Amino acid sequence: MTQRKTDWGSLILGVLFIITALFSFQDPIGNLATIVIIFALMAILKGLFELFFRNKLKELTGIKAYVPIVTAVANIVIGAYLLFNLDIGITILPYVFATWFLIDSILGLFTLDLAKNVSTGHLWFTVIVTILGIILGLMLLFNPISSALTLSFLVGFYFMVFGINQIVYAFR
Repeated sequence: MTQRKTDWGSLILGVLFIITALFSFQDPIGNLATIVIIFALMAILKGLFELFFRNKLKELTGIKAYVPIVTAVANIVIGAYLLFNLDIGITILPYVFATWFLIDSILGLFTLDLAKNVSTGHLWFTVIVTILGIILGLMLLFNPISSALTLSFLVGFYFMVFGINQIVYAFR
Protein backbone atom coordinates (compact mmCIF):
# COMPACT_ATOMS: atom_id res chain seq x y z
CA MET A 1 0.00 0.00 0.00
CA THR A 2 1.41 3.39 -0.98
CA GLN A 3 1.40 6.19 1.50
CA ARG A 4 -0.38 9.37 0.40
CA LYS A 5 1.41 12.66 0.74
CA THR A 6 -0.24 16.02 0.99
CA ASP A 7 0.78 18.59 -1.61
CA TRP A 8 0.81 21.66 0.62
CA GLY A 9 1.35 24.08 -2.28
CA SER A 10 -1.80 22.87 -4.04
CA LEU A 11 -3.74 22.90 -0.79
CA ILE A 12 -2.76 26.50 0.00
CA LEU A 13 -3.41 27.58 -3.61
CA GLY A 14 -6.82 25.90 -3.53
CA VAL A 15 -7.80 27.60 -0.29
CA LEU A 16 -6.63 30.98 -1.63
CA PHE A 17 -8.69 30.52 -4.81
CA ILE A 18 -11.79 29.61 -2.79
CA ILE A 19 -11.31 32.69 -0.58
CA THR A 20 -10.92 34.82 -3.73
CA ALA A 21 -14.13 33.29 -5.12
CA LEU A 22 -16.01 34.12 -1.92
CA PHE A 23 -14.81 37.74 -2.10
CA SER A 24 -15.86 37.82 -5.76
CA PHE A 25 -19.36 36.69 -4.81
CA GLN A 26 -19.53 39.28 -2.02
CA ASP A 27 -18.47 42.28 -4.12
CA PRO A 28 -19.45 41.78 -7.76
CA ILE A 29 -19.13 45.50 -8.61
CA GLY A 30 -15.63 45.72 -7.12
CA ASN A 31 -14.75 42.60 -9.07
CA LEU A 32 -15.86 44.36 -12.25
CA ALA A 33 -13.29 47.10 -11.63
CA THR A 34 -10.58 44.45 -11.41
CA ILE A 35 -11.81 42.83 -14.63
CA VAL A 36 -11.72 46.22 -16.39
CA ILE A 37 -8.14 46.82 -15.19
CA ILE A 38 -7.04 43.39 -16.42
CA PHE A 39 -8.87 43.94 -19.72
CA ALA A 40 -7.20 47.35 -20.15
CA LEU A 41 -3.73 45.98 -19.40
CA MET A 42 -4.25 43.08 -21.80
CA ALA A 43 -5.35 45.51 -24.55
CA ILE A 44 -2.18 47.57 -24.02
CA LEU A 45 0.01 44.44 -24.07
CA LYS A 46 -1.77 43.17 -27.18
CA GLY A 47 -1.15 46.50 -28.90
CA LEU A 48 2.54 46.41 -28.01
CA PHE A 49 2.76 42.83 -29.25
CA GLU A 50 1.09 43.82 -32.53
CA LEU A 51 3.68 46.56 -33.04
CA PHE A 52 6.46 44.08 -32.34
CA PHE A 53 4.83 41.51 -34.66
CA ARG A 54 4.49 44.10 -37.42
CA ASN A 55 8.21 44.88 -37.21
CA LYS A 56 9.10 41.16 -37.27
CA LEU A 57 6.79 40.63 -40.25
CA LYS A 58 8.49 43.51 -42.05
CA GLU A 59 11.93 42.02 -41.31
CA LEU A 60 10.94 38.54 -42.51
CA THR A 61 8.94 39.44 -45.61
CA GLY A 62 9.91 42.99 -46.47
CA ILE A 63 6.21 43.86 -46.60
CA LYS A 64 5.08 47.00 -44.81
CA ALA A 65 1.72 46.12 -43.29
CA TYR A 66 -0.27 49.04 -41.95
CA VAL A 67 -3.25 47.18 -40.47
CA PRO A 68 -1.22 45.90 -37.49
CA ILE A 69 -0.16 49.48 -36.73
CA VAL A 70 -3.77 50.70 -36.76
CA THR A 71 -5.02 47.83 -34.58
CA ALA A 72 -2.03 48.17 -32.24
CA VAL A 73 -2.59 51.88 -31.72
CA ALA A 74 -6.34 51.30 -31.25
CA ASN A 75 -5.69 48.61 -28.65
CA ILE A 76 -3.18 50.77 -26.77
CA VAL A 77 -5.50 53.81 -26.81
CA ILE A 78 -8.54 51.78 -25.70
CA GLY A 79 -6.51 50.05 -22.99
CA ALA A 80 -5.10 53.32 -21.66
CA TYR A 81 -8.51 55.00 -21.80
CA LEU A 82 -10.16 52.19 -19.83
CA LEU A 83 -7.28 52.05 -17.37
CA PHE A 84 -7.66 55.72 -16.50
CA ASN A 85 -11.48 55.81 -16.73
CA LEU A 86 -12.63 52.80 -14.69
CA ASP A 87 -16.19 54.09 -14.34
CA ILE A 88 -16.65 54.13 -18.11
CA GLY A 89 -15.00 50.72 -18.37
CA ILE A 90 -17.39 49.28 -15.78
CA THR A 91 -20.31 50.85 -17.64
CA ILE A 92 -19.40 49.42 -21.06
CA LEU A 93 -18.06 46.04 -19.89
CA PRO A 94 -21.51 44.40 -19.71
CA TYR A 95 -22.22 45.48 -23.31
CA VAL A 96 -18.82 44.19 -24.44
CA PHE A 97 -19.47 40.88 -22.67
CA ALA A 98 -22.97 40.52 -24.16
CA THR A 99 -21.76 41.45 -27.66
CA TRP A 100 -18.87 39.00 -27.38
CA PHE A 101 -21.32 36.26 -26.30
CA LEU A 102 -23.60 37.05 -29.26
CA ILE A 103 -20.83 37.15 -31.86
CA ASP A 104 -19.29 33.92 -30.56
CA SER A 105 -22.67 32.17 -30.66
CA ILE A 106 -23.53 33.45 -34.15
CA LEU A 107 -20.13 32.36 -35.43
CA GLY A 108 -20.92 28.95 -33.93
CA LEU A 109 -23.68 28.62 -36.53
CA PHE A 110 -21.02 28.68 -39.24
CA THR A 111 -19.19 25.71 -37.72
CA LEU A 112 -22.18 23.37 -37.72
CA ASP A 113 -20.74 21.44 -40.67
CA LEU A 114 -17.73 20.56 -38.51
CA ALA A 115 -20.04 19.33 -35.75
CA LYS A 116 -21.96 17.28 -38.30
CA ASN A 117 -18.73 15.52 -39.26
CA VAL A 118 -18.20 14.41 -35.65
CA SER A 119 -21.66 12.91 -35.06
CA THR A 120 -25.35 13.69 -35.29
CA GLY A 121 -25.54 13.97 -31.51
CA HIS A 122 -22.72 16.50 -31.49
CA LEU A 123 -24.45 18.46 -34.25
CA TRP A 124 -27.71 18.74 -32.27
CA PHE A 125 -25.85 19.59 -29.08
CA THR A 126 -23.98 22.37 -30.92
CA VAL A 127 -27.22 23.69 -32.46
CA ILE A 128 -28.97 23.80 -29.07
CA VAL A 129 -26.00 25.41 -27.28
CA THR A 130 -25.57 27.96 -30.07
CA ILE A 131 -29.26 28.95 -30.07
CA LEU A 132 -29.25 29.20 -26.26
CA GLY A 133 -26.08 31.33 -26.53
CA ILE A 134 -27.78 33.72 -28.95
CA ILE A 135 -30.85 34.01 -26.70
CA LEU A 136 -28.68 34.54 -23.62
CA GLY A 137 -26.54 37.10 -25.48
CA LEU A 138 -29.64 39.08 -26.45
CA MET A 139 -30.96 38.91 -22.89
CA LEU A 140 -27.63 40.15 -21.51
CA LEU A 141 -27.43 42.91 -24.13
CA PHE A 142 -30.82 44.30 -23.12
CA ASN A 143 -30.18 43.85 -19.40
CA PRO A 144 -26.65 45.15 -18.73
CA ILE A 145 -26.96 44.90 -14.93
CA SER A 146 -27.60 41.18 -15.25
CA SER A 147 -24.68 40.93 -17.65
CA ALA A 148 -22.35 42.68 -15.20
CA LEU A 149 -23.36 40.45 -12.31
CA THR A 150 -23.16 37.35 -14.50
CA LEU A 151 -19.60 38.20 -15.51
CA SER A 152 -18.57 38.71 -11.91
CA PHE A 153 -20.17 35.45 -10.77
CA LEU A 154 -18.62 33.51 -13.68
CA VAL A 155 -15.18 34.69 -12.58
CA GLY A 156 -16.00 33.74 -8.99
CA PHE A 157 -17.34 30.37 -10.07
CA TYR A 158 -14.15 29.70 -12.05
CA PHE A 159 -12.03 30.51 -8.99
CA MET A 160 -14.21 28.25 -6.82
CA VAL A 161 -13.96 25.28 -9.21
CA PHE A 162 -10.21 25.78 -9.65
CA GLY A 163 -9.75 26.01 -5.86
CA ILE A 164 -11.72 22.82 -5.21
CA ASN A 165 -9.75 21.08 -7.94
CA GLN A 166 -6.45 22.13 -6.32
CA ILE A 167 -7.59 20.89 -2.90
CA VAL A 168 -8.62 17.52 -4.34
CA TYR A 169 -5.26 17.37 -6.13
CA ALA A 170 -3.44 18.13 -2.87
CA PHE A 171 -4.76 14.91 -1.31
CA ARG A 172 -4.32 12.59 -4.29
